[in-house]
Amino acid sequence: MTQDPLNDPKSTRERIMDAALNIFSRKGYYDTRMDEIVEEASTSKGSIYFHFPNKEKLFLALVDQFADLLERRVTEAIGDKRGMERVQLALVTVLETFGKYRLPAKILLVQAVGLGTVFEKKRLEVTDRFADLIRTYLEEAVALGDLKPLDSEVVAHAWMGAIYNVVIQWVYTGEPTQERIVNALLPLLLRSVDYEGV
Repeated sequence: MTQDPLNDPKSTRERIMDAALNIFSRKGYYDTRMDEIVEEASTSKGSIYFHFPNKEKLFLALVDQFADLLERRVTEAIGDKRGMERVQLALVTVLETFGKYRLPAKILLVQAVGLGTVFEKKRLEVTDRFADLIRTYLEEAVALGDLKPLDSEVVAHAWMGAIYNVVIQWVYTGEPTQERIVNALLPLLLRSVDYEGV
């Protein structure tokens, strides 16, 4: 027997998150009311509160969802690649994912800033998560002899800062284009670690 998608808890949760994503990205966190999300998701207040006890938890769930998507796409892209090839693919995938998913990027990079300690902690957690991935790939590239020894932790965080800054500009203005970002930023980051293959 096929379950009615309007009564399926997983489908309801996804509809709620899609609705919240649209409204948060349009109106911002503080100006979004749960009633608007109820209406946009075509569900009841009870359904929303069943899945998310408050607006804060719903917002944080969106941040986690985007971080999971980003990590999954990087993992899939790098496959069995090694060394600097893995580093380059991971960077390109991060940039392409931010480009493809502008609304979640806006929530993570723009709206989570300045919303208070809980949100800042979550944003830093996501940044650390991806800096840690980059650090791991850089260390592997050093071990394989693709790179000279470097402070992989500092470099990974510096790269995340550069990526975030350019993507925030793009989220706000639509410029520079994703292609320009990849073509200019990727070589810049790779040259910063004296990688000769750019």
